[in-house]
Amino acid sequence: MSPVPDYDVVVAGGGPAGCAAALALVRAGRTVLLADAGTGPPKAGETLVSAGRLLLADLGVERPVLGSGHLPCHGTLSAWGSAELHAVDALHDPYGHGWHLDRPLFDRRLRAAARAAGAEVAGHTGVRRPARQPDGTWRLVLRESAGGGERTVRCRWVVDATGRGAAIAVRSGARRRTGDRLTAFHLTLDPAPSAPADGRSLVESDRDGWWYTALLPSGHRLVAYFTDADLPAAAARGAEQFRARLLATRHLSRRARPHGLTPARPPRRAPAHSAHLDRVHGDGWTAAGDAAAAFDPLSSQGILTALYTGLSAGRAVHARLQGDRAALPRYAAQVTTARAAYRQGHRTVHAQETRWTDHPFWARRQRQGAPGPDGGGEGG
Repeated sequence: MSPVPDYDVVVAGGGPAGCAAALALVRAGRTVLLADAGTGPPKAGETLVSAGRLLLADLGVERPVLGSGHLPCHGTLSAWGSAELHAVDALHDPYGHGWHLDRPLFDRRLRAAARAAGAEVAGHTGVRRPARQPDGTWRLVLRESAGGGERTVRCRWVVDATGRGAAIAVRSGARRRTGDRLTAFHLTLDPAPSAPADGRSLVESDRDGWWYTALLPSGHRLVAYFTDADLPAAAARGAEQFRARLLATRHLSRRARPHGLTPARPPRRAPAHSAHLDRVHGDGWTAAGDAAAAFDPLSSQGILTALYTGLSAGRAVHARLQGDRAALPRYAAQVTTARAAYRQGHRTVHAQETRWTDHPFWARRQRQGAPGPDGGGEGG
């Protein structure tokens, strides 16, 4: 007789998608292990749009997660399509303002909420060597990043919330499709000694990409430049080169100057391209968050999509374990719908910038306006 699995579901990945899936599952009565590898550089400067409060409310964690510690985002400024600055005020948003997140705090509170709801949370622990067993269960090795301790567990289902790498889904035969080569170069500036606090984010385009800046809850300022990895602008990423390009901006430089621009260090580099899996579920696994679909940061939909797909994946896995074989195809259709809406918005926004259509960055995105093989205009 096969041993009884230790858990109904193991969720690999302790970010917003993994936590949302874990919360949905434990509240449905499932036994869940949430494994948070905690690897990679800390994330900073991410924004949760106002509609995110609805998903957090659905998960029952809005108040504890969005309490003190985050900075309200009362609108956006953009110099896009022209050199003039245009404002969108959160007063016109039916859900109110968004938030510039203290991302480590946001994730810690989500994991604490999952633990309080009944999930077992294994911190600094990665899922290794997933193996499907003849009886239809999974055998997984959990490895601690500190000390290298290991233990083996069994479960009925795995949720892959490991981020863009989609480690478990890819190992299980899914294929990663990329839509572009967008790359971020980001730097966190020191708090300004005396500058008015403006909680609005700012986007400013240039001939080879676009800039983003926002205050962080700590008072530091995030500055990021987005361009394609194969363009000369991506090769010029030293401290002095980044500073010179920043100072050439019309609007963003005014907000960065009070924070000091001494190029003590070069910017960090991070992937920012659009990507998705060719399928978001398979034999005993389901993908959520960036593992399922990762969007261009210009959409400001990253955290929202992570929460939405995590919640939806958790509900679908619970239904599938109850015997509903249509639950995962319904989830896949939800992800497809979200991707289609993103692609439409992506095309519309980039079509508004017509000043540099002869430059590769913008020419590529104008071409992407034509539908691709799946009707979406994405490459790959």
